[in-house]
Amino acid sequence: MSRQALGKGLDALLKQTQEVLGTSGPAEGKNIQKIPLDNIVPNRFQPRRVFNEESLQGLAESIKQHGLTQPIVVVYDGGLNKYEIVVGERRYRASKLAGLTEIDAIIHKGIGDKELSALALIENIQREDLNAIEVALGYKNLIQKFLISQTDLAMYCGKSKAAVSNSLRLLDLPKEMQASIEQGVISEGHGRALLMIADPKKREILFARLKGGKMSVRQAEQAARDIISPKPAKKSDRPAEVIEFESGLQKALGTKVEVKYGNKMNKGTLIIHYNSIDQLENIAERLRNKML
Repeated sequence: MSRQALGKGLDALLKQTQEVLGTSGPAEGKNIQKIPLDNIVPNRFQPRRVFNEESLQGLAESIKQHGLTQPIVVVYDGGLNKYEIVVGERRYRASKLAGLTEIDAIIHKGIGDKELSALALIENIQREDLNAIEVALGYKNLIQKFLISQTDLAMYCGKSKAAVSNSLRLLDLPKEMQASIEQGVISEGHGRALLMIADPKKREILFARLKGGKMSVRQAEQAARDIISPKPAKKSDRPAEVIEFESGLQKALGTKVEVKYGNKMNKGTLIIHYNSIDQLENIAERLRNKML
C-alpha cells in the first residue's frame, strides 16, 4: 500500500471516528435503536484491560437514576448474530450492573477490524480512560495493523511523536514492571526512569525502591542516574586508614594520590597524579630511592 493511499485511508478513518463519536454533531437525529444487552458482545480490540469496579458501580447508579445520557455505538456481526461494541463498553458494563435488559445504541455499518481497533483506541485516548500500558499496547496494535509510522499515528491521535515513542518504549519493560504501571503501583514517569537503566539487575534495584516507598518521578530519575554513574565516595565517608595512607604517600611523593577500591577494599587502584614530565621523573626517583 502506498503512503498516499494509506494517508487517504487514515483521513477517512479520522472523519469516521468523529462521526461515530458524535464530535461532528449531536446524537439526536441519528438512527438510535434499543438492543437487548444479551445480544451485545465487547469490542475484540478494546485496548482497555482494567475497568475500575468502583467507578463502574458509580456509573451504574447514575444510569439507574438518570438513564443513559449517550447511546453506545455498535456494528452488527452476522457470523455471531450479535452486535459488537465499537464505542461505549464502559456504559454497556454499567448498564448490566444497573440491571437493565436493553440499551440505546447507534448501529454503524461498514466498520472493519482495523477501524474497530482504531476507534476504540482513539475514543479512550480522548476520554483519558486508559492507563499508560493500555495506551502503548493500543499504539502498537494500530502500527502493526495499519503499517503506519509513529509520526502518522501521533498526528491522527492528536499526540506528539515523542509522546507516542515514549509510550511505546514502556513495552520494553519486563511484564512485572508493566503490570505495576497498570495497577497504579508506579507511574508512567517512574517507568521511563526505569528505562534509563539498561542493566536488568540494576533496574530491579530501582524498581524495588519504587515499590517500597514514595519517590517522585524526579527523584526516581536522579536515582537512575546515580545507579548508572555512581558518585565517588566523599572524603568523610572513606575509612580513616585510607585517608591516612593517601596523605602519607602524597607527602612522600610531593603530588596528589588517590586510592580507588571496591566494596571489600581487598582490590583497587592506586592513582598517582603528575603535571609535567619533570614531576613524573621526580616521582619515579623518589620511588626508586624508597625501594633501594
